[in-house]
Amino acid sequence: MNIPAKFAERSLLLTFRSPLRVLGVAKFGFVQILKQNRRFRVSFPKKMEAVMGSELGVVRPATDAHAEEAIEAIKAGKVIAVPTDTLYGFACDACSSEAVNRIYEIKGRKHTSPLAICVGDVSDIQRFAVTDHLPDGLLGSLLPGPVTVVLRRGELSIIEKSLNPGLDSIGVRVPDCDFIRVIARGSETALALTSANLSGQPSSVCIKDFENLWEHCAYVYDGGVLPSGRAGSTVVDLSRLGKYKILRPGSAMEETVAILERHSLMPEAAAA
Repeated sequence: MNIPAKFAERSLLLTFRSPLRVLGVAKFGFVQILKQNRRFRVSFPKKMEAVMGSELGVVRPATDAHAEEAIEAIKAGKVIAVPTDTLYGFACDACSSEAVNRIYEIKGRKHTSPLAICVGDVSDIQRFAVTDHLPDGLLGSLLPGPVTVVLRRGELSIIEKSLNPGLDSIGVRVPDCDFIRVIARGSETALALTSANLSGQPSSVCIKDFENLWEHCAYVYDGGVLPSGRAGSTVVDLSRLGKYKILRPGSAMEETVAILERHSLMPEAAAA
């Protein structure tokens, strides 16, 4: 006896709707249907697939298998949450004013507080900031790593003017974290990057720390508990020739200062 496809589909739906049927006759009836009609395939209705696909706050492991999905979200102007080598952060396309504004809304952050950017490789920094005044090899010694370098944007920077308006400098990161670097490379842009928390609240070293904000992200990528101790990156101003200024000690100040002085940079004198 050949069971019509519509009847088979209806039987399947009934099986899922009733726990008693799973334990009883319907379970075996469903197996028999599959045997009798090998062309029958289980699938969700298209309307249901659309609802599932549009759900926000979906948690994924931060692995290469999900990198392409994250890249597409960035290209679509979405905000995602990602691990770095220091803290969890919110990331989006730095050249999308709408996406950048969304990050400010999620964090409850004032627009007068600037955002840093993240790029995939040290060689990408020159696309977004002025680097020709720096000693050869300096950036390669500092990065990738838990350091944010502050540089002048310059007239040739491709960063949107709407990012940190009124400032002629930009903080740049190349985290020592493969997942976010793959996303930055694949997106072919800079990522606006800031800590994944409400403004003024403690930084996040695991995704549970900002669980109340998951719903505002297209995806939340879980890289486990990060070992930084919430210190964040060391922020250093390298915008002046031959000088450096530590703006935030962060998690790597001693190593950073040692590298800067090895390249003959001098600390900028404090303002009188």
